[in-house]
Order: sequence, then structure tokens, then C-alpha cells
Amino acid sequence: METIITVAVIILMIVAGMILIHLLNAQHDERIAAFPYSEALRGSGRRSRPSGQPTEPTEPPVATHHEHHAGGRG
Repeated sequence: METIITVAVIILMIVAGMILIHLLNAQHDERIAAFPYSEALRGSGRRSRPSGQPTEPTEPPVATHHEHHAGGRG
């Protein structure tokens, strides 16, 4: 008898959790519908690049003759 009660309680808790999640999702959807372009969400997209930054990566600087052999054999 205790097993049946335990299983029933577990099933009721699962159903209660499903209902709670459904209600919270509905509330969230209503908020999104009310404020589709809110100010709070504008900054959450891509960060803009500061002006003066190159759009493509630059190549590394080429070593001069002296820099190239500075760590050599001798």
C-alpha cells in the first residue's frame, strides 16, 4: 500500500511541476509579446567594434635581419 501512495505522490509532483512550467512559459511569452523590442535587450547582441579598429586581422610584423638572428647560434 505504501508503494502505491509513493508512486501516486511522485506522479502528482511531476504533474504539478509540468503545470508550473507551463504557466511560467505562458507568462514569459506574454512579456515578450508586450515588449518585443525593449531597451534592456538592445545591448545583448553583438558588440560593435570601436572606430579605428581594422575589420580584418592584420599580418604579423616581418622581422628584420637583426631580429631574425638575435636568438641564433651565435
